[in-house]
Amino acid sequence: MRVSNKSTPFGLKAWSAIAGALEPFAPLLLRQRAARGKEDSIRRGERMGYAARPRPDGRLVWLHGASVGESLAALPLVSRLMADGFHVLVTSGTVTSATLLAQRLPADAIHHYVPLDTPRAVARFLDHWKPEAGLFVESDLWPNLIGAAQARGVKLALVNARVSARSARNWQRAPKMAAALLSAFDLVLAQDEEIAKRFRAIGARNVTVVGSLKADAPPLAADMQALTLLQEMIGGRKLLIAAQTHAGEDETILPAHDQLRAQFPDLLTIIAPRHPVRGADIAMLCGSRGAARRALGDPITASTSIYIADTLGELGTFYRLAPFCFLGGTLVPIGGHNPLEPALLNCAVLAGPHTYNSRASFAAVLGSQGLGIVQSSTDIAREAAWLLTDAEAAARAGEAARQGVAALQGALDKTVTLLGEVLADART
Repeated sequence: MRVSNKSTPFGLKAWSAIAGALEPFAPLLLRQRAARGKEDSIRRGERMGYAARPRPDGRLVWLHGASVGESLAALPLVSRLMADGFHVLVTSGTVTSATLLAQRLPADAIHHYVPLDTPRAVARFLDHWKPEAGLFVESDLWPNLIGAAQARGVKLALVNARVSARSARNWQRAPKMAAALLSAFDLVLAQDEEIAKRFRAIGARNVTVVGSLKADAPPLAADMQALTLLQEMIGGRKLLIAAQTHAGEDETILPAHDQLRAQFPDLLTIIAPRHPVRGADIAMLCGSRGAARRALGDPITASTSIYIADTLGELGTFYRLAPFCFLGGTLVPIGGHNPLEPALLNCAVLAGPHTYNSRASFAAVLGSQGLGIVQSSTDIAREAAWLLTDAEAAARAGEAARQGVAALQGALDKTVTLLGEVLADART
């Protein structure tokens, strides 16, 4: 799919022309975004395609994931590729993902911000790194980046591929554009059959179902010193954890907390918002309940009723504190966040009805548990009260959650096997 090809759909030609025309204004846009914390001010050059380090000698495979979820899902594949003798370059587009990847990528892996999808930025990026293969994680499709990579002979695959029903419907409104973009990929490895059907319907070829790489990810790491300190501050108090919450969900969690406090007067509720910047807003919602904020260094004391974990990269620590949690993005139409992360740590999951982002994962975890579907503060309080009362039942639910993940594992081996042809020419 070359942007200059006569058969290229008008939409892709228009995208390339507009991106090229706007490219002179990109540095100003990046400066404005950096001032709002949306870009890394020190590494803005990478977004224009300028590399901050030399390319290593040898064969290089490039993986791209849009943000945190996609990038972390790719970690097992990064390790496997490096063990097979490849250099690995990982690109992502957000400051948050770069921060977490700095902590979790293998030492010799390289992170680079994905270039803006403008012709010159993309050309600088590809001219410098010269990847033999490009693996796009899930569905972050940038026309100029994909087209230029294909034009240079880069083998392309879409791994851990996912497209929502809504996105698929949107792509169906531009079928030629969708088919042209997806035809650049030699292989599409879908998370489940429902997703595979959507990709086929919008023009993808060579689509195979392999499962989700997230099931093969290692458990989230924890700062053991921080974990010990938290355990000491919490002591023997009953604990409710609400993780990855969004605006509109805290308003349900707090009444559930109030109901539970009537039965468990020493209850401590930990709210870990999806976006830590919301910490101050959640503290205001708490009113006189007695809130403390981790971002401010507040300790947990006897008078602390709500502890707001408004920090980044600590979910592995918090999931280790309790045998169950409520997982956000499910009471509001966000689609849910990764239930496999708590489940891998024997932490059972309570979730609302909106689980369409990871339907198969939620089905496996919740189905194995035999519990966990909630729709209101009353539901959350009821399920939590039972688990807080019966420690053995809570432990069994956590073990069942982990077994639910085990039933989904194997995607990494299948992915590596099927990528064999794509990567054959990139081996050392």
